[in-house]
Order: sequence, then structure tokens, then C-alpha cells
Amino acid sequence: MALQIYISILSIAALALCTSANHDSVNFSYIGPNGPLKWGTLKQLFAACSNGKAQSPVDLAMTNIVVNNVLKSLDRNYLPTNATLVNHQYSIGVHFEGKVGDININGMNYSLKQLHWHAPAEHRAHGRLHDAELHLVHFTEDNNNIAVVAQLYRLGVPDPLISKIEDKFYKLVNENHAGNKNANIALGTFDVNELNKKIYRYYRYVGSLTTPPCKEGVIWERH
Repeated sequence: MALQIYISILSIAALALCTSANHDSVNFSYIGPNGPLKWGTLKQLFAACSNGKAQSPVDLAMTNIVVNNVLKSLDRNYLPTNATLVNHQYSIGVHFEGKVGDININGMNYSLKQLHWHAPAEHRAHGRLHDAELHLVHFTEDNNNIAVVAQLYRLGVPDPLISKIEDKFYKLVNENHAGNKNANIALGTFDVNELNKKIYRYYRYVGSLTTPPCKEGVIWERH
């Protein structure tokens, strides 16, 4: 199944990074001396990771949820465009080279710039940790505001988006294992039409980036 294959690939890539002595390219990791508890001390720019007041990810627990009946549906109309598969060394993602599409939040447009996956998921849902999580990262035109749409995965549900580029994941990992840690794999025109369905029920909160610099003020839409 595509999701199971992807999680295996991501685990291999993460293992290769975490067992390496060289963390200079990202200066943080998920284990060892550069792990999450130390992120805030690695650079002044990362200070929010330790002392921030609205940090992500969170556990979206029922006791903390307030129903908002005035929230509009989460509408997306993403278009096919050239894209590249990239190993961020803490996640694997897709960077878009052209205009993909926008979402509108509180009257402000946010343009989709990249998407990436984390395995296991970062957010919890009522205490449960899912197998993987997709993040769709959007910026306003001035790049000062960020909105992330998050989708949780569980094993047993095929993912058409991952299935399209399954072979590219293998190619990226092979390039990384051959020593090319900065390898980028061209995807050609990448269609994310599967993500265009309207979402009527979702969670919204204001948090932060989940990796350094852990910048706060990020709007999260999780479904």
C-alpha cells in the first residue's frame, strides 16, 4: 500500500540522518544532542522552540474544542504545476515552481508553496497518534503570514497523492544513500486535484511551525 511504502521510505531517510554525525545542514534533529528539548538552545533564532507561548503540535482534545458555527467551508482549487521532490532531512516534501492556488482565511489569501509529510504524525487527535501527517504550507504574498492545512493518515487507507510519485520516493532515497544529501527529484507537472474537495468540518487554531525556528502566529487548519 502506498502509505505503508512511504512510511518505510521516510523511516529509512530519517535513520540515515539520525545516525550521521553531520547535522550542519539543518542544525537540529529528532534524537541526540540536537533533539527537540535542545532546539531552543541551538540558535538564538530558535528561541521560541523553548520559550514560545503558542507552540505546535498540539493534542486536539475534545475538552479544549469550541464549536464555531460561523466558520466557512475550507475551499481549495489547486492547479497542476511543475514540482520537485525534496528531502528536508526531517521530512520529505514537494516544492512547487509555479502558481498552485490559494486558500482564503479571514479575508486574506494564502498561496500554497509546498507540502510535506511527517511519519509518525505530529498532531494528536484526542490523544491518538496517527501513522503519518500531511502539511500543506501556505504564505501570504508578503511571506509574513503562514497557514498550514494538516491531514492525518492511518494505515489501511490508500493515498492517491503518494501513489503518483511512489517511484520518485525510491529514487530520492537511493540518491541520498549514494551520498547526494541535497538531491532534488523532478516530478514534472504535478496535479494535486485530490486535495480540492471542500472541507466542512475541521479544527482551527493559532500555533507555530513544528520545526525550528518554531515561529508563532501560524494558522492551522486540521481535518
